[in-house]
Amino acid sequence: MKERPKQLIDISHAEIQDYNPKWLEIYENESKEIKNLLGDKILSIEHIGSTSIPGLASKPIVDIAITVVSWKDTQDLIEPLSNLGYTSEPNPINESNAGERWLLKKGNPTQFHLSVAYGDRGSFLERQILFRDYLLQHSEDKDEYGLLKKDLIQQDPTGGDYYIKNKTDFIMRTLKKAGFKNEWFDLSNY
Repeated sequence: MKERPKQLIDISHAEIQDYNPKWLEIYENESKEIKNLLGDKILSIEHIGSTSIPGLASKPIVDIAITVVSWKDTQDLIEPLSNLGYTSEPNPINESNAGERWLLKKGNPTQFHLSVAYGDRGSFLERQILFRDYLLQHSEDKDEYGLLKKDLIQQDPTGGDYYIKNKTDFIMRTLKKAGFKNEWFDLSNY
């Protein structure tokens, strides 16, 4: 019987680190490569997530978002992005599974999350930017979020469902406090 290949454990999701100022430089270098590769196929590129907020503890994964006109444009980006080392689920993108963004990852352990946001649906990037900018202006909320993430990773060292759900609750309450309103996204439960 053939031995089953060993599954590599991605430790990048199991650790919260104090803010590292090199994350900005890492983002700048990677965003240049993405822009050079994709050029006018993208509308914008943004540093999002905790690594984009100076002073905030984070998993050591740099989150980047690019915007395309439509979800239909995403499939054409997957092959070129694979040349930079990005991977995604192998299934083709279609209307039923496109959601409001497509997530790609790079590295093992994961070093980058690349979200392809769609200009024609959803509010993914709008929420990401509002949350980032709100925490940049409200240090007490930024500090609370950092402590929450450190506490959650101790309770769920996998960075899995428990960690994500409780972190998401904080994010949604913060978006509501920041005044987020969008027809694509309902915050009434927060």
